[in-house]
Amino acid sequence: MNKIHNRQVVCETLMKLAKEDRDIVVLCSDSRGSASMKPFAEEYPEQFIETGIAEQNIVGIAAGLAASGKKPFVASPACFLTTRSAEQIKVDVSYSNTNVKLLGISAGISYGALGMSHHSLQDIAFLRAVPGILIVVPADRFETRLATEAIAGYNGPVYMRLGRNPVEDVYSSHDYDFQLGRAITLRNGNSVSIITFGETVKTALDAAELMSARGIDCRVINMHTIKPLDRDCIIKAAKETGAILTIEEHSVLGGFGAAVAEVVVQNHPVPMKIMGIPDEPAIPGKSKEVFAHYGISPENLCVEAEKLINMKRNGGC
Repeated sequence: MNKIHNRQVVCETLMKLAKEDRDIVVLCSDSRGSASMKPFAEEYPEQFIETGIAEQNIVGIAAGLAASGKKPFVASPACFLTTRSAEQIKVDVSYSNTNVKLLGISAGISYGALGMSHHSLQDIAFLRAVPGILIVVPADRFETRLATEAIAGYNGPVYMRLGRNPVEDVYSSHDYDFQLGRAITLRNGNSVSIITFGETVKTALDAAELMSARGIDCRVINMHTIKPLDRDCIIKAAKETGAILTIEEHSVLGGFGAAVAEVVVQNHPVPMKIMGIPDEPAIPGKSKEVFAHYGISPENLCVEAEKLINMKRNGGC
């Protein structure tokens, strides 16, 4: 399978869109390299703004541009963009409902060896609680292009979360129905549902293959839009499979799994497990090593899924 950086796809897509729409503006906070935005800056210098390391200011500038009719995309490392500029995101973007697109680059643990200061494991929890901001996390290059086009056409605040590392293809082409707020069932099954997003979608599919060899039919759901959640898809999975396993490259506190659990407990309680980074500073290391340390591997997902299936059979919840 091909591997490509999703952030590179964002740049390529924005360059195509910016050619037709001169109101599109990209802003970077000394991050054009890490955001893969150098080609955009070179091709469209009049539609590119470099603020330097000033995350609070870059969000304020973007909000001002949006208020004047521009369509700003802020590309900055997620760990700094969502924490250093928290107040500006709340007041200037959310409460003011400005048409600002926040691109959280190198999110989760993808900065790897740079360690806890560069990990972004609280961004989803924070932005879930900020009114009116969509949260989108594409799984591969095809979905990244479709998601970028979709958020560009959406009039309102969006946070799109992107990893740093090349990711394997989940889809074979762009030819599928991508809709903001609508989950995609990649694999049907009735024994257990794995619901995830971003890079761990491929991990879930690999786990489903292993489970299939053991006679377990696992449903895999790509919840590319975390806010708003596709509640109907979650409720259907709970009713039809009776067990749910969520995976996230994020703290297990207040993030994606918690959002899914809120839907499940209020509508159709079933045995459920939230997998992610525990309540501790994540260890440094390559992404695959960090994932493995916290049990986010196809092999361990099979173990956890089988535990849920046993709970279901025994009438647990």
